[in-house]
Amino acid sequence: MTPRASARLVIEDGSHYEGHAFGAMRPIAGEVVFNTGMVGYPETLTDPSYAGQILVLTYPLVGNYGIPAPRKGCPLGLPFESKKIQVAGLIVSDYSERYSHWDAVRSLSDWLREHDVPAIEGIDTRSLTIKLREKGTMLGKILSGEGDVALHDPNTENLVEAVSQTEVEKYGVGTGKKKLVLVDCGAKVSIIDHLVNRGFEVTRVPWDTDLSELEMDAVMVSNGPGDPKMCTKTIHQLRRLIQRKIPTFGICLGHQLLSLAIGADTYKLKYGHRSQNQPVIENGTTRCFVTSQNHGFAVDADSLPEGWNAWFTNLNDNTNEGIRHESLPVRSCQFHPEAAPGPVDTQYLFDELLSQATNA
Repeated sequence: MTPRASARLVIEDGSHYEGHAFGAMRPIAGEVVFNTGMVGYPETLTDPSYAGQILVLTYPLVGNYGIPAPRKGCPLGLPFESKKIQVAGLIVSDYSERYSHWDAVRSLSDWLREHDVPAIEGIDTRSLTIKLREKGTMLGKILSGEGDVALHDPNTENLVEAVSQTEVEKYGVGTGKKKLVLVDCGAKVSIIDHLVNRGFEVTRVPWDTDLSELEMDAVMVSNGPGDPKMCTKTIHQLRRLIQRKIPTFGICLGHQLLSLAIGADTYKLKYGHRSQNQPVIENGTTRCFVTSQNHGFAVDADSLPEGWNAWFTNLNDNTNEGIRHESLPVRSCQFHPEAAPGPVDTQYLFDELLSQATNA
């Protein structure tokens, strides 16, 4: 095994964690967050919702199944959720340099170096996670290689502008039953895959696109990173869109943006929800679903205006997990029905969107 250089994690409360570097050798700063999922690091690391964040994986062994090639015959590049690694840095307990999987083509460290993303291993990630749970998400930096960087809060930036597509792209052209506009706030590729597979012709547009002149049967507002209140242009467009009574669905950040557009409020969670095992209940029923989640902000259900109802609720902390209008075909969920990675309990929500678009 190749000897690894030393590296250090420094967080804003003054704590230092010594470890060993892998991936790119350079200093990086960001918001330190944790994910309790046991699998799926290729999908997780390429999720644009992690932009600006240093990700701590609580599952101890990481890297043992390597990195796959893009799926054959898949133009969208799955299983990767975007065209690059989105996290600012990675922290693991035990990195496995030697990988074994029939579909693997390179190691996690080589992949991180290719995308210039630093990582550190040998840290007690469970102790670090306990600190983050008790004190809340904190700023931090990974120091490896030469130089130093200042602590930086990524939530003070419009991260959506940084990760959104700058050009319009189309998927499922000629095969779609209904036309759907996807407002790209940092959309995961698997969302597009689910929409196309259900018969939508998808037009993916930048986050600040004027939606008033676009032809559409439905709208999807995607997931994405950062503070939803930074996306004032998207919120303005959604406010006008709702008045047109077009079937509209929001996922994760899209849920928060729709909520802001109708006059509700959002707030920052202490340490967020990032895992593949978050239980939610559909309000007014006994139906419980296990969901995949990745967000640091939440909607204040008490701020919903008249005519809007909370749809789902998190069973761990009772935070809001979705909204829907009493009569308009406008709904959203805080969790990820596309999963990738995670359970597939709520993928039926894509079918319901198609049904709304068909019957509108």
